[in-house]
Amino acid sequence: MTADRPDVTEALAEVADIARPAAADGTVASYIPALAHADPSRFGIALVDLDGTEHAIGDVDVPFPIQSISKVFSLVLAMQKAEAHDGVAEELWSRVGREPSGDPYNSLVQLERERGIPRNPMINAGALVIDDVLFGHCDDAPRATLELLELLAGDRLSVDEDVRRSEVGALHRNRALANLLADFGNLHHAVDDVLDNYVHECAIAMTARQLARAIRFLANDGIDPATGTRILSRELARRVAAIMLTCGTYDAAGEFAFNVGLPCKSGVAGGIVGIVPRHMGLCVWSPPLDRTGNSLAGRVALHELAERLDLSIV
Repeated sequence: MTADRPDVTEALAEVADIARPAAADGTVASYIPALAHADPSRFGIALVDLDGTEHAIGDVDVPFPIQSISKVFSLVLAMQKAEAHDGVAEELWSRVGREPSGDPYNSLVQLERERGIPRNPMINAGALVIDDVLFGHCDDAPRATLELLELLAGDRLSVDEDVRRSEVGALHRNRALANLLADFGNLHHAVDDVLDNYVHECAIAMTARQLARAIRFLANDGIDPATGTRILSRELARRVAAIMLTCGTYDAAGEFAFNVGLPCKSGVAGGIVGIVPRHMGLCVWSPPLDRTGNSLAGRVALHELAERLDLSIV
């Protein structure tokens, strides 16, 4: 295990010194107006071992909207529901692929070309299908996702209403994706209902520390190490981690796999979560993004962390 080494605190400080300046070359997301007001100087790294030991530096206790990081937890919840019903293969993988997109996360062209089957659940079209599955199983799907995150983070959480309202006004591309999915018969519930579910999940506010705690179960074969609760079977937890590795950072997933080598999932508010199997969950946060929609300083930080602490999936 690497996170209990005596040089972790020193390594975090060194990584922060290297990564922080990289944010100057990024751009804060502005297509959702509320995100445009994010402080570009914010930066934090949180590591949480399976035994609960925490290492952190920077703004790790400042909440931010998790945005597309929510897609991991929506997928997990959908897997729970599907496994208890018709089965994951029948309910999910018949409607969503598991391949890297190679295109922007909100591409209409790819969805049209592939006749309404999204490449994977980590891009927007795939997440909309997953939310459609949840809508069929949950009386209150947004609340169900929030409750799962509260369980995993060990804290009460809330939805950032300013971000939610702002995102509702910026749904043009996602509405187009949802309508295209519906046209191909791959959305079974009302477009507005599915979009409402999606927006609520994206606007959940969490800190880097809470996210590092919440993602740990995937590093622990599907068992929440804080409570001993099995969230997913070992097999399904491995599948989620694999999708994060190959698809979790949009069309930069190959670069992340090469330079970081850990299963990760990013969001356009600047957060990136990751896992080190059998060791820890982690989260980095810095709002300025690169051209692919991933935190620029976060990407640098993850590379430096992996190198300095010898973090790996093997």
